[in-house]
Amino acid sequence: APEDFQAHAQTLFAAMKDGGVVGFERVEWFNGGLFDTADALPMKKADVRDVLAAAKLDWSDIDPSILGTLFERGLDPDKRSQLGAHYTDRDKIMLIVNPVVVEPLTAEWEAVRAEIEALIEAAPKETPEKLLRGAELAVRTRALKRAESLHSGFIRRLRGFRVLDPACGSGNFLYLALLALKDLEHRANLEAEALGLPRGFPGVGPECVKGIEINAYAAELARVSVWIGEIQWMRRNGFEAARDPILRPLGTIECRDAVLSPDGTRAEWPVADVVVGNPPFLGGKWMLDRLGEDYSAMLRAAYPEIGGSTDLVAYWFVQASDCVSKGRLRAVGFVATNMIRSASNYPQARRLYDVAPIGVAFSDEPWIVDGADVRVSIIACFRPARNKICLDGKVVDYIPPKLFPFDLTNAKALISNRRKAVRGIEKGGPFNIPADVARRLLNEPLNPNGRKNTDVVFKYRTVRDLVGNDLDNWIIDFSDRGQADAALYERPYEVLKSQVLNFRSENREERTRKNWWKVRRSGDLVRAIIKKSNHILATGLVTKHRFFRWIEGPVVPDTRIIVIDNSSECAFGILSSIFHEAWTLATCQYHGVGNDPIYTPSDCFETFPFPAGLTPDIPAADYADDPRAQKIAAAAARLDELRENWLSPPDLVERVPEVVPGYPDRILPRDDAAAAVLKKRTLTNLYNARPDWLDHAHRTLDEAVAEAYGWGDDWRAGLLTDDEILARLFQLNQERAAAEKGGKV
Repeated sequence: APEDFQAHAQTLFAAMKDGGVVGFERVEWFNGGLFDTADALPMKKADVRDVLAAAKLDWSDIDPSILGTLFERGLDPDKRSQLGAHYTDRDKIMLIVNPVVVEPLTAEWEAVRAEIEALIEAAPKETPEKLLRGAELAVRTRALKRAESLHSGFIRRLRGFRVLDPACGSGNFLYLALLALKDLEHRANLEAEALGLPRGFPGVGPECVKGIEINAYAAELARVSVWIGEIQWMRRNGFEAARDPILRPLGTIECRDAVLSPDGTRAEWPVADVVVGNPPFLGGKWMLDRLGEDYSAMLRAAYPEIGGSTDLVAYWFVQASDCVSKGRLRAVGFVATNMIRSASNYPQARRLYDVAPIGVAFSDEPWIVDGADVRVSIIACFRPARNKICLDGKVVDYIPPKLFPFDLTNAKALISNRRKAVRGIEKGGPFNIPADVARRLLNEPLNPNGRKNTDVVFKYRTVRDLVGNDLDNWIIDFSDRGQADAALYERPYEVLKSQVLNFRSENREERTRKNWWKVRRSGDLVRAIIKKSNHILATGLVTKHRFFRWIEGPVVPDTRIIVIDNSSECAFGILSSIFHEAWTLATCQYHGVGNDPIYTPSDCFETFPFPAGLTPDIPAADYADDPRAQKIAAAAARLDELRENWLSPPDLVERVPEVVPGYPDRILPRDDAAAAVLKKRTLTNLYNARPDWLDHAHRTLDEAVAEAYGWGDDWRAGLLTDDEILARLFQLNQERAAAEKGGKV
């Protein structure tokens, strides 16, 4: 009791000398208590003073779900500034607990209560004026016994119900699941009593929740949080909490790995009715570094059906699907990064959806992990399938795996689009050089091979260059040249040797380590595209708004730039239209704090059906006289002109020729005031504001593209909603894929 704890703390405080240190085991009243080791918690006088002060406070209403955050920040000074970073508010957790635990059990109780009400209503009534005897009394007695049996049966159902969180952390999900079960039991008892049945008392306890947690400290916090939640609930609802002991061992929360056993086999989950929780958020590419080579190898060996690029969360989906298939689970509610919709994770998630269809989902919710905001997908699956299916709070007929209102899962990659959109090169090391170094290299005399350094010194374009003005980045790129040929470019080779050789010396990939002068991924396809023209159409892999822009060569594009194998204004216009934007948002993956769409060529470009006769496999010269192409090109050129004028107003910039011919002019601010204005002029900011002139330019372009599809009248009539656009494009995708397969295209 609080008064007892205060007295004990006061006794300890008085017994200590100034500056002395004492362990809890040296004070009689702590023996056999919370700590069972001699050096568990040594305390100085100031520490005990703090304990005493804390003991005098009223902790009765503290939310146990924040305890894990408080304790962790206390242990790790580096994370104290992130107080609250791991705390997930009740409303967020209940997005899972409600559909998985509360709603199904509430529906069960309401059905039982209706049956009880019907029995009591149909039974003979006893009043002061009429005492029941004989057959009527027997009928009423049987009805009441049946009603009591129904009520007690439901209560047994609740007390036997088990909720498992196989990555429970400090127990937030389990704590709220326990409260939900106790609330429902209390409601059932009160409503049964109101119907004339005997009064019931709480029986649902912490044993109803199960957890698996690999961190021993977090597992102990989970146990404490659950027990405190139990005590608070009992007192809040007028019941006496357990006192001897107040806290008992809670073996249902285990400290172990949830997906891998010590012997390298798949871990087993305890039997439960439902699973809830948020498994660890760790991308596939980080597993080797964060988990270690040995563990990663064991994990993948235990799950051979899971690919190496799959995120760690997918292992929980596979485990859950196995449990559902074996009849050991009826519902699963997980928080997952929205990458669960990506191509690398989709097959694993689909294993669960196939045996337990998605019944409730929230496609895009903010979440906090390790102090960082992320975007997550919340998914609840049920077996048997749930009758009322909800996506983002709206009732729908079906929730596709991508958690998008329109199911484009079966969109086919089109032969006409294949290898026409590719990512830029992946450096894999410090190949960049400062602008002043680049210009000195460009002015160097001819090399021993009679060639200038313009062969290997290029502008380097990143997504930041696409979004705003040229950042004047440069790179040394020897392409596929052998070391002997590269060394002939004397000064560039020396620069790279000083920057890259040691950096690559311990690289795990032999090819990358030995070929240190080459970028990690040579990008043969993208090099072939940029060699065709110095006018290159590109977009960013990850951007808040989907826009395309021209970049001028010679250039080396970063791996986060997508290069399009088409230098026509018509292609620029089609890709910049609302039709392509709607398609990409329905087929893309999402990333980061801003939940920005990821433009993957395989998902977004190769499946997109261009207007007939204007497909990427047709040379632009072949449709140069097509009125549709001309109208799109004119609208696209106007959009490009307006945007470029806004990004680099002629009165704020000056164009300076590069130090050697063949490179695009440099665009420089005229003065510091101009530089301050230009710094804020990015396409992200422009599309955030979306001024009327930009909207008008896009509408003109969209109408031209709609006419190219043959949908111009419907566009002007306002009939082409996003869903209608997607439906038509999907049908066109299916028809064109079938025609390509049949050799008709």
